[in-house]
Parts: sequence; C-alpha cells; structure tokens
Amino acid sequence: MSERQSRPGPGGRTKSGKPRPGTGGYGKRRLEGKGPTPPAHLRPGHPAQRRLAAARSSLSTENGKRAGEPGGAGTKRSGSKPRGAGSAEVVAGRNAVLESLRASVPATALHVGPRLDPDERIGEAVMLATDAGIPVVEAGRAELDRLSGGAVHQGLVLRVRPYAYAHPDDLLARAAAAGQPPLIVALDGVTDPRNLGAVARSVAAFGGHGVLVPARRSAGVTAGAWKASAGALARVAVAQASNLASVLTGYQEAGLFAVGLTVSGSSPVSNMDLADGPLVLVVGSEGRGLSRLIAQRCDVLARIPMPGTAESLNAGVAAGIALYEVARRRAAAGM
Repeated sequence: MSERQSRPGPGGRTKSGKPRPGTGGYGKRRLEGKGPTPPAHLRPGHPAQRRLAAARSSLSTENGKRAGEPGGAGTKRSGSKPRGAGSAEVVAGRNAVLESLRASVPATALHVGPRLDPDERIGEAVMLATDAGIPVVEAGRAELDRLSGGAVHQGLVLRVRPYAYAHPDDLLARAAAAGQPPLIVALDGVTDPRNLGAVARSVAAFGGHGVLVPARRSAGVTAGAWKASAGALARVAVAQASNLASVLTGYQEAGLFAVGLTVSGSSPVSNMDLADGPLVLVVGSEGRGLSRLIAQRCDVLARIPMPGTAESLNAGVAAGIALYEVARRRAAAGM
C-alpha cells in the first residue's frame, strides 16, 4: 500500500468511510451507544408501558370516586376528622400475605405473579382468598413492583381495604344501644399499630365500646393492627379525633369520667371508684406516657402497681390490665 493510500481522510477516516485506529478521539461521539435498554414498562409505546399507564389511570379514577362517596374521605362531621375510609394499604411477600389472610384482614384483591415457583404458601393464599370472596388477579412483575412500591413481594401482593373510622359520638351511641355505661379506651401518642390491635382485642374481651385515637401522629388501623387484634377489629369500632383533648372534654360534658394511666398516678387501678360509671380510660405511649395536656384533662390519674423491675408497660398490656379491673368491679356491682 502506497503512502498516499494509507493517509487518513477527513475526520480520521479512510476513503471508504470506515473509522481507523488512532484517530485521536475524532468520531468518538458517533461510536457511543444509547446506554442499556430500559425495562419494557418504561419504553414509550411498548404494550407493557401502555398497560401500566392504563392501570394507573384506573386506580386514580377509583380513588377519586371513593373520596366523593357518602361517609368517605370527602364527608365531614363537626368535632372530628372526616369520617369514613382511611388510606389504602398493601401487604407484600408470601409470609406477610399469608398471615394477613389467616387473620381475616379485609382485602380488595390478591395479586399473584405469573410462572411462580412451586410453593405451598402461594396455594394456601389463593385458597384463603377464594374462600373469603377476595378476587385473585394475575399480575405482571411491573404491576406488582408498582403496587408494592418497590418492596420485595415474591409474586404476592394483597390490597387491604381502607378502614372506615367511626365518629367519637358513635362510641357513646354503641353503649347506649347496649344499655350499658360507656367504656372507651383513648390512646395518646401510641404509634405502633400492633398496640392498637392488642387494645382492640382487650376492649372486645372486657365489654368495652370502642377505641379513640388521634387523627395525626398516632397508630391507625393497618394490616398489622388487624393481625394483632386476632379479628377483634371486626367487632370493635375505632374512632378518630382531630383534637383528642377537645373530644375528651366533650365526653366529660356528656357525663364520662376520664381516667389516665400513668406510673405517677395517685391511686392503683384496683381502687378505681369510678369503674362502675361511664368511663374513658386514657393510655399513653410506653416511652413518653401521657402528654401534659391530656394528663391535665383527666379527672383521675391511676397507676398499675409493678413489684418487678419494669419501668413501664406497653399500651396493649396496660389497657388490658385496666380493662380487667373495670370489668371485675362492674361484675361485682351486678352490671
């Protein structure tokens, strides 16, 4: 090859237009690719992307309709947070979904991924959902990822039905309908849903008429609360209060006595002379106890004697002990 033939052309290319080694970086931009191929559900125009867009549009429309339903998120009653459905929730993962179905957590749909590896948990979950009348829907991986928010779902996602909270006055109405003096448990600063579930279980066991929780910075009725309640939340009403202190004042004006449980209480719960009357037991968090404002609202502060070394009890245990004492005293009084 002659010297003239080996000389590179414009831009470091040969006369045929092919790039040559040693061009000094000329034409590098043309040689760069477009990067890795994005997933199917992110490619515009791909069938998977169109299905995902349609599912999001359908979910948005469904939530919009629910917000306008009577008793839903758009309905308000004075003195309380809007009554009706709370926020929706999903449970992801084979063990978590199976435990929720075993606990009869109310759900709207069970989403199952295609071509799952053989696992008896999947079969049992589908069987439990079918027996409970919960729709079983086959979903692709992209849809399961979206529903679970990127959490590990192992091909199973359960959509939990939003909980319809009661109004604080409804708890008084339940007591009146039963012909009994009201017995209500109010939670102040309790953020663990499992404690809420345990309290609901004790309320159901000892004849209480409901649980009152703040609308903000408090545990709500989630799948975890349902599991901890062992199904008691299906029988015990949970009401939300936009202002717990205000609702307690309203209860007191209606004739109820507010008894706060605290380690510094003036008398033990076994000596509560108010137990046979209309009562609201106020339980604080394990770490902080009752807030100063709520403690001031209470008529009496009672304590649970603890001969052991524990400094405090969690809300579920404390409420159970106090409810037992109330039930014992009411039974002794023939109520």
